[in-house]
Amino acid sequence: MEYSQELLSLHYVYPLTLNKFQKLAKTLGSIRNIGKLHPTELAEILIISTNSAEKLLTRYHRVVKKNLKNVYDSANIKIIPYYSKYYPSNLLQLTDPPTILYAKGDVSLLTQPFKIAIIGSRKATNYSSLAMNCIIPPLVEQNIVIVSGLAKGADSLAHSTTIKYGGKTIGILGHGFSHLYPKENKKLAEQMEGNHLLITEYPPYVGVQKWHFPMRNRIISGISNAIVVTEASLKSGTLITTEHALEHGKDIFVVPGPIDSEQSKGTNSLLREGAIPIWNGQQIIEELKLFLGKY
Repeated sequence: MEYSQELLSLHYVYPLTLNKFQKLAKTLGSIRNIGKLHPTELAEILIISTNSAEKLLTRYHRVVKKNLKNVYDSANIKIIPYYSKYYPSNLLQLTDPPTILYAKGDVSLLTQPFKIAIIGSRKATNYSSLAMNCIIPPLVEQNIVIVSGLAKGADSLAHSTTIKYGGKTIGILGHGFSHLYPKENKKLAEQMEGNHLLITEYPPYVGVQKWHFPMRNRIISGISNAIVVTEASLKSGTLITTEHALEHGKDIFVVPGPIDSEQSKGTNSLLREGAIPIWNGQQIIEELKLFLGKY
């Protein structure tokens, strides 16, 4: 795959989403002309302050002289721009698709025909662990890739349980590869880099910010064919992912929870709103195959 040094450099200093990138490229005729722009012109196109545009161009002129492709290769980071065969086409249906995905691991997992996201509370109880041991094995047997966000709680359980049963899993990060959050997932992340896949839309230096995680959630939903929720409180960030999924016609499968559990109030609410109740993975397969014609 050939990479435009201008694209890599621009995304490094300003990781803009695809709609903004395409607007900029269309205005310039070619992204290679960005170096000729005056800060006021760039500010108008990107709808940012002139001061911000000036700083952006200063950094761009410095970075474009470096061979970023070699830098990424040396760190085992694979680049997946929006035109790559590995870029999940479903992401293009988002209102703000990522322009570039940065990956570590087996990028061929992105081309697998069926992927299911399993998400839930960061304060997941043993109930989530029990649920995943019932849900994940049948999915693994069907070579379904399990997607989650490598966060505490349910996400970590989804990845580790998939690995335990010999399946493949993809972790979507809300930061660049020079950082790791949470730190206690270091061993799991290293395992996934080697035999599974980690992806992020952020250049390596970008650290952890609260607003990155709702952005990450749209990718979790975007690359998945369906969503499974094990536990979630009423104010859980998990519900942001389900909202993204519903907007794009994805199926939401929910594990019913005890009526006295705080971590099941959100999931039980989803059931009231029409989510599909499940308690083992075979139900998901049968639902998709027999009733929805999607598998």
